[in-house]
Order: sequence, then structure tokens, then C-alpha cells
Amino acid sequence: MRGWLASLERFTAGMSLLERAVVGGFFADRLGLAFAAGYGAALRALVPSLTEGVIAGLCATEAGGAHPSSIATLLRRDATGAATLDGSKTFATLADEADVLFVVASEGRLESGKNRLRLVRVRTSGAGVRITRRPDLPFAPEIGHAEVVFHDAPVTATDVLPGDGYDVYLKPFRTIEDIHVHAACLGWLVGVAGRSGWPRAFFEQAAAIALGLTGAAALDPSAPEGHVALAGLLAQTQALVASSEAEWATVDAETRERWQRDRPLLGVAQAARGLRLAAAWRALGAGSEP
Repeated sequence: MRGWLASLERFTAGMSLLERAVVGGFFADRLGLAFAAGYGAALRALVPSLTEGVIAGLCATEAGGAHPSSIATLLRRDATGAATLDGSKTFATLADEADVLFVVASEGRLESGKNRLRLVRVRTSGAGVRITRRPDLPFAPEIGHAEVVFHDAPVTATDVLPGDGYDVYLKPFRTIEDIHVHAACLGWLVGVAGRSGWPRAFFEQAAAIALGLTGAAALDPSAPEGHVALAGLLAQTQALVASSEAEWATVDAETRERWQRDRPLLGVAQAARGLRLAAAWRALGAGSEP
């Protein structure tokens, strides 16, 4: 994975982040590596200051889940302003490969009970950080997931990113990640189709979806109209995949078998997308389907 991500940086230099995702997916030899291309592009869209060549991961999920009220990892500050991080994340994507982790942490609760969240940059090689890779999932095993424990991990003032950890980072990342990861997976499918002689109609539809995702990437990730459009684009991708089932007979056996193993990756977080879409329609004044 590290070798793939390093080469990806070299051959996508100068491209937009959405282009990086699509092109990275196109050149990946399996869906898990395509995902990594999209995930990396999404993190750079979320944190533009992320240094080129640095592999990063986002850490949010804890034993109680990833809901803002469930975040217990604690960012402590002493009287001098020095800060430390304590807590654990149970399911951090690519954490075992990362140079830097962006950790959603709590600074305590307001009188209203709301959890005050911040996003904290932590170097995986730093003191007080322990990373343990979890068993591979049954699909896309190249995408490693890990448990990360922080114990008095030192944090500098510049490592605490400005803005609310949920509203500015965690919530929009779910949309940004969907856009870039699906763009990368679409790029991978186009690569498979091109090598296997699929009909031109497939490429025409894939190009239309890719252009739609480019437009979605340019929108405010919190905009409800963007969420509605993104839902439509993802539905088009699902329809394109379904309509291409017969074409897989032309694909080499190894790639075809990996696809059958890894295709559940496209359905991950489907329930969360449904909730996001319902909220978007409510925000637009349409509380239920006609």
C-alpha cells in the first residue's frame, strides 16, 4: 500500500484532487487500491495544508461509535497551554500505513451537554501513540484498519486545527469521501472496461457520472442540494454496475474474482447516506417522497 500511494503521488502531481482520484483508480489493479487513491484525495480536500507525499488517516470511530456525543478521546491543556491527547479509536482506516493521523477529540462538554470537538494532527511516530492493525475485512483486504491508542501524546498548538471538529471536519468529510472514493472506483471500472473491450455506452455513462462528481466536488459539502445531486450520481453508478454484469465474462479471471470479493465496498455506509439524503430533502422543504 505504501509503495502504491507513493507512486500515486508522483504520477498525479499537478492534477486536481478529483482528477487524482479518478486517475489513481484507473491505474489501480484492484478496488482496494482505488479506494486508497480516493481516500487520500478526500483527506487533502478536507485539510488542504496536508503536505505532499504524506500518508494520512482520519480517526473518529470509538467504542461507542462515531456520533459526536460518543467521542471520548480527550484533548487536555495545562496552565502553560501545553496539550496532550488520551483515548482510543477502534477502527481507523489506513492508520497502520499513515505518517499522520487527524484525530477527532473532545475538549469537554458545554453546559448544554454538547461535546466540544476539535481535529488534532498527530504523527504516528510520536510519543504516546500505539497502533494495532485489526484483522482484515472479507473484502478489499488491502485497506488496513487499526485500533489506535493515545496516552499522553503531546500536541502542539499548530496541531490543533481551527474550527469545530464536527461541523468543519467530520461531518463534511463523509460527503467529501463519498465523492472522491466513488470517483476512484469509477476510474477503476473504466480501466477494467478499457482493457476488456466493453461497449462504448459504458464509457459514455461513466464519463457523465465523472463530470457530475467533479461538479459535486466543487460544491459546499454541507449544501443539501449537493447531497441530493450526489445521491443521484451514486444511484447512476449503481445502475451502471448492474447493467454491466454480463461484460465481466470478458475480464480476466483474477480481476473478476477480486471484483466479486470486493464489490461490497461500494455499499459501505449506505444507511448513513440514506439519512443524509433524507435530511437534505427536509432542508429543501420536501419532508417526504411524493
